[in-house]
Amino acid sequence: MAEVLVTGGSGYIGSWCVLDLLAAGHSVRTTVRDLAKEPALRAMLARGGAEGPLRVLPADLQSDAGWREAVDGCDYVLHVASPTLTSVPRHEDEMIVPARDGVLRVLRAARDSGVRRVVLTSAIGAVAYGHPDRSTPFTEDDWTDVDAGIPPYQKSKTLAERAAWAFIASEGNGLELAAVNPVGVLGPVLGPDYSPSLGLLRRMLDGEVPASLKFASGYVDVRDVADLHLRAMTDPAAVGERFIAQSGPSLWVRDIARILRERLGERASKVPTRELPIWLTRTVARVNPELRLIVPQLGKNFDATSAKARRLLGWQPRPIERTIVETAESLLALGVPA
Repeated sequence: MAEVLVTGGSGYIGSWCVLDLLAAGHSVRTTVRDLAKEPALRAMLARGGAEGPLRVLPADLQSDAGWREAVDGCDYVLHVASPTLTSVPRHEDEMIVPARDGVLRVLRAARDSGVRRVVLTSAIGAVAYGHPDRSTPFTEDDWTDVDAGIPPYQKSKTLAERAAWAFIASEGNGLELAAVNPVGVLGPVLGPDYSPSLGLLRRMLDGEVPASLKFASGYVDVRDVADLHLRAMTDPAAVGERFIAQSGPSLWVRDIARILRERLGERASKVPTRELPIWLTRTVARVNPELRLIVPQLGKNFDATSAKARRLLGWQPRPIERTIVETAESLLALGVPA
């Protein structure tokens, strides 16, 4: 078994990666920005059934301190952590600089400590934005056009992944890299840190969304994202490759609403039955900063294919309808009003 570092183990994807690694018998360590969060992290992982040796170490993506100690002696690193903001950034560099510099800090420490391979958690945001409308799914050959006026988050993920591949090519000294690019991530919740896509479901169940927004995206179960990270960590076929993580064909938001209503009945009574016209969404977005970030996606279908991960790594994600229902059940169990 291997020694593996998961950066950001308290995050939504990171926590499931830790659980999968422990279940597979690996020795695992993870980083948090503040060790005061360690008890909450361990409690969250315990809810997920964590068993096995786990070390929690302090390290911040915006500082060099702690990273050499975190990776020293590791065979692999899953770099899942990424800087996040709780509000719309005043300037895009508030997201771009920490994301890019954080990736490079982890890669340098991994190289210098003799780590065999790093798996980078990127995003579909580094693949599918800034392109003309198209009828074919996005693949790993596609890259987001950062000069096309895209939102800060997608730009930060693109530039961070680009920087990672450039580092490996020029300074990697034999360090291996693979990237996982998840679409909208859903699935059971262990704690308060979860994906924006899951937040959409929470708001739909809670009645905060009066109508579905008109855009389509791919979705994937967080447990399958973790599984893909572990496959990319050890499979020789993963070296130097990107892998889109998507369960099946894309869904419009109205499709998700329909699934919730059909499968949850009265517990989904607040889920919207109507779709908000694009022109009205644009009008409301003028005074709603969060909605403004959705405007570039309106009317578009961000479909992608995970055929590469299935072909090269044998990855088999679960049906997304089942994931949507289990996600909703998990949120309702946490106290989202029915």
